[in-house]
Amino acid sequence: SVFMAGQVWAAKYVTDPTTGKVVTAPEYGGTITRAMKSEPEQADVWFHHGGMDVISGVLEKLGVGNWGIDRDIWDIQSGAPVSLMIGQLAESWETPDDKTIIVKVRQGVHWHNKPPMNGRELTAKDIEYNFHRLMGLGSGFTELNKITNVLKSVSFESITATDKWTVVFKLKQPHLGALMGILDDWTMYIYPPEVIEQYGDASDWRNLVGTGPFMLTDWVDGSSLTWTKNPDYWGYDEKYPQNRLPYVDQLRGLIMPEAATQLAALRSGKLDSIGRSGGTMITSIDAAENLQRTNPEIVIWPFNSRNDWALGMNVQLPYFSDIRVRKAMQMALDLETINAGYFKGYADTTPHGLVGPAVTGYFIPFEEWPEELKKVYTYDPEGAEALIDAAGYPRGADGIRFKTELMHNERRDLNYAELVASYWNKIGIDVEIDVPPIAAWVARRTSRDFEIITHEMAYGSLSDPLVGRRWLSTTAYNSAAVNDPDYEALFETAAAATTIEEQQRLVKEMDMYAIERHWQIWGPWGPQFNAFQPWVKGYNGETLGYIQKNCGFARLWIDQELKDRSQW
Repeated sequence: SVFMAGQVWAAKYVTDPTTGKVVTAPEYGGTITRAMKSEPEQADVWFHHGGMDVISGVLEKLGVGNWGIDRDIWDIQSGAPVSLMIGQLAESWETPDDKTIIVKVRQGVHWHNKPPMNGRELTAKDIEYNFHRLMGLGSGFTELNKITNVLKSVSFESITATDKWTVVFKLKQPHLGALMGILDDWTMYIYPPEVIEQYGDASDWRNLVGTGPFMLTDWVDGSSLTWTKNPDYWGYDEKYPQNRLPYVDQLRGLIMPEAATQLAALRSGKLDSIGRSGGTMITSIDAAENLQRTNPEIVIWPFNSRNDWALGMNVQLPYFSDIRVRKAMQMALDLETINAGYFKGYADTTPHGLVGPAVTGYFIPFEEWPEELKKVYTYDPEGAEALIDAAGYPRGADGIRFKTELMHNERRDLNYAELVASYWNKIGIDVEIDVPPIAAWVARRTSRDFEIITHEMAYGSLSDPLVGRRWLSTTAYNSAAVNDPDYEALFETAAAATTIEEQQRLVKEMDMYAIERHWQIWGPWGPQFNAFQPWVKGYNGETLGYIQKNCGFARLWIDQELKDRSQW
């Protein structure tokens, strides 16, 4: 019991089976309010993957990360490998041969009790319809949706519901990423077929009907979104299997573009959470430390799912088409000093390509790189200047070699971009920083309308076993505007690998090919931070599945007594 101000509370506790920590027992009711930096234009990921922050928890996928797994085995801080996934709308799956995947659909799952679905049971035909729609393989759909992630590289012969509870996926050739794509591709949320048939798409949130723990019940443009508990949800907590999900009655997202506003709202108790869900993670270590200092009761969770401190250069432009310039810009950065000063020593400065350190077996460690390649990542401003001189860009009378623009992602800390620009200025490169709204940033990245761009690098998981797709000329995420036929041929070979060993060898080769061409500038891999009020329970820094954001919130609960006491 806890005694305070003449009142006594009898607190019940349980042991979290995944961490061994003792926590207050799960309870039902209440609202979790989280910040959202922006909102998508609509709710159908057919058009843009930004809608995932809206539909997650409303719609579901076939697979999901195992929330009940021992965190010493997997900390759930990045996309789950297939070996650590469990069924969501899939009950189970099997691969009888290397070109066949059979999925058994979970029975007893019902669509929300809302027109036009009216609570009917989910069937294999619903799964078939959605895959036909995304892959252009039937049900009136003939074109592949280019927004798909893993699945765009999978060549399907057919996708067929063979009975009410079975879907058979036939591949034209083996693909090691096919099962991952089927279970958890970022676009593979299962939409209601009747809604698509009636309205043509599911872009209008008012028509959204799903099978998930929440129903989207309100969306005020530029202000807030509200998800309400689905009282008929089929799912139970993997940690405490007797408990039906979700715990909270409501989940709210408040649109707050500015980081200062988010932090102020968290400090005042208006928000329960800021973090990667909604794009509001704390990207500045100073901000995280200041929050911990002023509000020690707030729980801060660092995470490193990918390196967001890399920079891409448009290699189609005159300056950056010369590898000597690209090398020089890397050599001009004092990574160790940046780590000690900006990152307070929290960052990892060890260079990587697109494959991060957690993806064992798929990259060549830095210590095994050729010595000449290692030198490029050693701070050497004099060597950098010599390289740019050799490239034909001497300093002018004003000391400037050339001017360029860095298009900065508004979701990243501007101070870091300014710091990098100051290093480049020292070697005669005048950098102007532009911070467009995120929608414009995405549009310009997609159209290759940038010179330098802040972008992610070194992924912490193999959510797509072939993370090297980033450098394909056809992808919107190509942050260096690379168009390299030799690389793309290597990618296709890796995509056709039929064994893990072969795939690992080819991904290593692909990764080194890109590293040796310096298509991106490596920055220290610094942490970002989630922050939660102390009364939000059940969270240990996880992200559940590949961009299945609100599914995680369905597994959290409010310690109402602690919240009430905290607000006295």
